Amino acid sequence: MDYNLVYRYFSLNIWGNLPSQFQRFISKVYANLYNKHFSKYIIKPYCKFNYTDPHYLDQFRSASGSNNYSSFQDFFTRVYKTLPVFSSDFIWPCEGLLCDYGKVIDLPAINVKGDVRTIKTIFGAMGNEIDDGYYFSNVFLHNNNYHRIHSPVAATVIEIKHIHGDLVLLRPWLYKNDPSLPALRNERVNIKLKDNTGRLWYLSIVGGPAVGTIVLNADTIIGSQLMLGQEIGKFLLGSTCCIAAPIPSQKVLTGQQVLMGQDY
Repeated sequence: MDYNLVYRYFSLNIWGNLPSQFQRFISKVYANLYNKHFSKYIIKPYCKFNYTDPHYLDQFRSASGSNNYSSFQDFFTRVYKTLPVFSSDFIWPCEGLLCDYGKVIDLPAINVKGDVRTIKTIFGAMGNEIDDGYYFSNVFLHNNNYHRIHSPVAATVIEIKHIHGDLVLLRPWLYKNDPSLPALRNERVNIKLKDNTGRLWYLSIVGGPAVGTIVLNADTIIGSQLMLGQEIGKFLLGSTCCIAAPIPSQKVLTGQQVLMGQDY
């Protein structure tokens, strides 16, 4: 049995056809379990299964400030003890799998419930101003990744828009040639940044099943001056981050893992 086909069918034809309100209700109930104190007991076996590098987690601390993680959500939203040292003026804003990348003009349109949409649609009304020569990236944050989003460049926040949508499953390998399909359907927060040279950068922070909330930092508001690598917000379970950038990535290929702070 091809479990990917079964999973894809469930995501698009069963879960994907449920009303958004119902998807959100189930996700909220599911996500709340990870806020409970008892959920901390799955952290140790989870880490043993998911992390081969014994020192990977040493760079983080509890989001709640406690000496130990108080719940799985506390572990999931962990923070850096010290931010990485940046060696470039442009960095990846998050950690995860680069599942889609290319020039905006070269990426194919995607059929969403009979509606053909381009990659620009992910960014809502902002997409209308994205040049075809921009470079699009889709980073899928697996459950074992660090789940905070940082500024890819020193910039000013120009615009923030919340787009309501579905919460279909995010895993890109389920969608074959359309790994960004969930980003076209799902609820998301879009942010437009202007760097110090006047170029525009676009981020789309995309939710998925079991995402309780996409939480922007209190200082992520229109007019905010963001330093390179400054934290923008976080996910409470599950996530994808899409980027439309005026410059190409120099070192990373589709299918590779990127790290927050790594040279873009």
